[in-house]
Amino acid sequence: MELFLMTLTTGILVGGIYALVALGWVLIYKCSGVLNLAMGELTLIGAYVTYAFYEMHIPFIIAVLLTLFVGIILGFLTERIFLDKLIGEPILSVIMVTVGLSFFFKGAIEFVFGTDTRVFTPPVFALKPISVGFLKISPVYLWSFILSIILLIILVCFFKYTRWGLSMQATADDETAALSLGVSARFVYAAAWAIAFMSAGVGGALLGNINGINISVGYLGLLVLPAVVLGGLNSVPGAIVGGIIIGVLQNLSGTYLDRYFPGGVKQIMPFAFMAVFLLFKPYGLWGWERIERV
Repeated sequence: MELFLMTLTTGILVGGIYALVALGWVLIYKCSGVLNLAMGELTLIGAYVTYAFYEMHIPFIIAVLLTLFVGIILGFLTERIFLDKLIGEPILSVIMVTVGLSFFFKGAIEFVFGTDTRVFTPPVFALKPISVGFLKISPVYLWSFILSIILLIILVCFFKYTRWGLSMQATADDETAALSLGVSARFVYAAAWAIAFMSAGVGGALLGNINGINISVGYLGLLVLPAVVLGGLNSVPGAIVGGIIIGVLQNLSGTYLDRYFPGGVKQIMPFAFMAVFLLFKPYGLWGWERIERV
């Protein structure tokens, strides 16, 4: 029971970080209907940018805030340079552009930082585990979860209470009606990419503290896709719940199944679960069901 509770707790804490990255997937899909296949590389960029600031002896929290600022700039530039001309074009064309962006971003990171694994030195979080009853929680998991939840709350409040956030939601619900009310679709799409860069970037920085930073962080960003599908591609609450569920599923499978199926069952299980789940709930837990009338 102690092993189960420790595995469950760690899964929930890691799932909070996954939820942050999943939010980037959801935002772009909600606003433009595009499945951004470069999300893993956005996570990778955030991890390396935070690491670069930290290597300049900038405190980690300030480095994360600077990463948010860099994410805003990169998000707007990416949308303006690569995607602005594709507004109104077939969705498949835009998705293929995101595939090209994923290779471009990964190549740029390898060119600038190389492929060696980087570690935050000195460690950002204490190495001694925190004891809560019989549970022993690593500080890196706990504080990463807390930072993820804080940023998630800020983003949810942004969408619910600010003019820009409401404009983005209106465009996602009905683009034609939003345009008729004076909402700029170009701004909404650029803002969606900027926020996606921010959320995925901070998620990458937190994941980098857990596992170290190398090109495989981009795969961890792609690992979040089952969480997005589980919660619903256009549901912000679904992204949060889906991220936590996938984090728990991944840790439980790694603890209990890896001994019987060695060789990466921890990475395979979320995708296998997604495939089975889609048979029964093709739109996810809170996704919008598309109804067409003839």
